[in-house]
Amino acid sequence: MTDMGGDRVEEAVASCAALLRPAAGRDWDGVRAGRLEWDCRRTAEHIAGDLIAYAGQLAGRPTTAWVPFEITLDDGTGNADVVDVIEATGGLLAAAVRTTPREVRAFHPYPFRSANREGFAAMGVAEALLHTHDIAEGLGLPYSPPDELCTWVLTRIFPHVRPEPEAPWSTLLWATGRGDLPGREPLTEWRWNNNLVIDTERLTLQGVTPAAAADLRAGGTGGFEWIEGGPFEGTRDAAGMIVSAYEEGAHRPEWGMFVLVRREDGRAVGGIGFHGVPDEEGRAEVGYDLAEDARGRGYATEALRALSEQALAQDDVKLLFAAIDRENAPSQRVIARAGFTRVSEDLEKAARELHDLDESLRLYAREA
Repeated sequence: MTDMGGDRVEEAVASCAALLRPAAGRDWDGVRAGRLEWDCRRTAEHIAGDLIAYAGQLAGRPTTAWVPFEITLDDGTGNADVVDVIEATGGLLAAAVRTTPREVRAFHPYPFRSANREGFAAMGVAEALLHTHDIAEGLGLPYSPPDELCTWVLTRIFPHVRPEPEAPWSTLLWATGRGDLPGREPLTEWRWNNNLVIDTERLTLQGVTPAAAADLRAGGTGGFEWIEGGPFEGTRDAAGMIVSAYEEGAHRPEWGMFVLVRREDGRAVGGIGFHGVPDEEGRAEVGYDLAEDARGRGYATEALRALSEQALAQDDVKLLFAAIDRENAPSQRVIARAGFTRVSEDLEKAARELHDLDESLRLYAREA
C-alpha cells in the first residue's frame, strides 16, 4: 500500500475536468445538478471548495474544528475558469496528502471527529466523483468514472457498505443516496466513515479499513510501518476476518480490528480487536497479539484496557470476553491486568457445549 491517495485525487480531478471542460459553454447557472438543490455552477464551485478545505485541514492540522477560511471566485469567472480552479485545488490536496506524515490526523466531524491523509484523500475523491455525476445528470451527459477509483473510495470510507465487486460505481451511487441497487432499499440518509482511533498513553489504536485489512491478509503492511517481526500471524488472520465481514456487509468499524502504533516512533507493534459486533445479549469477544519484539512492555495490557473501556461505555454492551489457551501464561497475565476474570467452570462448560469451545481454551470476562 504505497499510494496513500495523492495519485487518486489527481485521477478523480482529471475525470471531473474531462467531463466539465467540454461542457463549459453551456448554461450551468440555470440547470439543477441531479438530485441536489444546487445548480450545476454552484455544485462545481462546491467541488473546489471541498478540495481546498481538505488540503487546509492537512496543512493546518486542527484537532477541534475546521480551519476558518473559504475560497471565493472573482467576478466574471467563467465556467472554464471554474474547471481551472477545481484542477488547482485538486493539485493542492494531492500535494498535501503526499507531504503529510501518516500519523497526522486532523478534524473532520464524521463520525469519529478526525481523519488521516488517506481519509481526506478518499473524501476528496468522493466529492469529485459524486458531484461530477450530479452535474452530468443535470446537463444530460453520460458519466462513469474508473471502477478501480470507486473501489478505492468504498474500501476506505464506506467500510459499512457491502460491496458489489462487479458494480463499484453503482454501489457508490447507492451508498450516497444517488441510485438503486437490486435487493437493497434506497437510502435517504448516509455518511461516510473515517477510521476510529483510540488514544492511550504510549499508543494509538488505529482502526483498520477493509483496504488495509486486504493488504495485511495478502502479506503486506496494511499501510503501517511495523517493527521487526511484525505483523504477527494473528494480526493477519484477524485481517482476513475483517475482509470476510466487509464482503458480507457485516463489518462495523468500531467492532473491527485496530493496529497498535507507538507514539514515540509511529511504528506498529501489534493488533487488537473484536471477533464481530455484540450479540443480542450485549456480549462481544476480544482478541489481541503483539510482534515478538514488542512483548513484555505492557503494550497489550494498555491497549486492552483502552479498548475495553471504549466498548463497555456503549449502552448496548454488557460483557466482553476472551478465550485464551490454558498454557499461555503471558496472555493470562495481560487479560487479568486489564480487568478480566476467569468465568465459572459451569459457564465454561456451557460455552464448550453451545459454541464448540476447544478444551484447551479458558474463558475470561469483564462486565460493564
